[in-house]
Amino acid sequence: MKILNLFSAYSLVVIVITSCAKKTTLTPVEDSNPPQLSISTLVTGYEIIWGMDFLPNGDLVFTEKRGKMYRYSNGVVTELTGFPAVRSNGQGGLMDVRVHPDYSSNGWIYASYAATATNGSGELRVVRFKIAGTAIQNVETIFQTGGGNTWNGHYGSRLVFDNNRLLYISVGEGGTGSYAGPNASNRNSSNTASPWGKIHRVNAIGAVPADNPVLPGQTSAGTIFAYGIRNPQGMILNPITGGIWESEHGPKGGDEINIIASGSNYGWPFYSLGMNYDNTMISQGHTAAEINAPIFSWTPSIGVAGIAFITSNSFKSWKGNLLAGGLASQRLYRCIINGNSITSAETVEGINGRVRHVVQAPDGAVYAAVEGPGRILKINAQ
Repeated sequence: MKILNLFSAYSLVVIVITSCAKKTTLTPVEDSNPPQLSISTLVTGYEIIWGMDFLPNGDLVFTEKRGKMYRYSNGVVTELTGFPAVRSNGQGGLMDVRVHPDYSSNGWIYASYAATATNGSGELRVVRFKIAGTAIQNVETIFQTGGGNTWNGHYGSRLVFDNNRLLYISVGEGGTGSYAGPNASNRNSSNTASPWGKIHRVNAIGAVPADNPVLPGQTSAGTIFAYGIRNPQGMILNPITGGIWESEHGPKGGDEINIIASGSNYGWPFYSLGMNYDNTMISQGHTAAEINAPIFSWTPSIGVAGIAFITSNSFKSWKGNLLAGGLASQRLYRCIINGNSITSAETVEGINGRVRHVVQAPDGAVYAAVEGPGRILKINAQ
């Protein structure tokens, strides 16, 4: 494996997603040897597989960007029919899927997707639903941005439950385009009156939690939990701290990992370690009053995608590390974590292709969604 320095321009991070928001012990197994990996293909021949999560019985639910949802059970894939119409052009589509931590008692599953608003532009919606056989039923919309995404880019989006069963929804900046700096035309991310470019937090039915922050310019709390977000492609619960970690694409460089704090501003579109696509500078660094800097950043961009913590003992000394998928770099990376910092990263051998997402499975394996063709790889360790 190739070891990368923390500040290498071509390092990449990942974080593995658990299906339930439970406290987890991440003490590494007392074995200084790395695990031996075996990689197999679980499913293949699909379009872009964006989201994955597990039912309590171990079945896998996964999404295709083009608007289809599937259930994998005992080696058989079944399409789940009845999902609402999806706007799949551009960067839109059916994105994340998340099983409620109390699924065994309530049967709810959540999904985020791009849809067409009444004015014809794109919006992001989150629904919850139940499964009856192969049918999706009882669909309820619990969150929507409203229209305004006219270029069909930067929707996000990931879903995560915290230990209090509150749902975090990452939403990209949307709008008319992406240009940053003092002359930025799309300021959705910094505008606390806009739902775009934010991390939202709601309860299971989409209502505003009582302790959500009151942001600058607001007189009362809304769904927005944090702002200044560009294009969030990964989000995960830290099983040790209970905090929310998020990954997002920068422009030309400046891909980020952030720890999401209540009421915080993460800088976009006025602060970034990257540059605009026309090579104009955005800012002198990412440090300013009341602006949260990323805990990790990559330049040039590696297209950081899904992230997940390794929680299985089978990964031996890797337990407690982070995995991160790279779209542009077409690699999977393992990052070593020390508290709230990343000390080093290395590539995981044997994974090649645009890695859209990674999750830690209940059986201890890691599942990686890779594009071209859309496939799910199962990574076992011993």
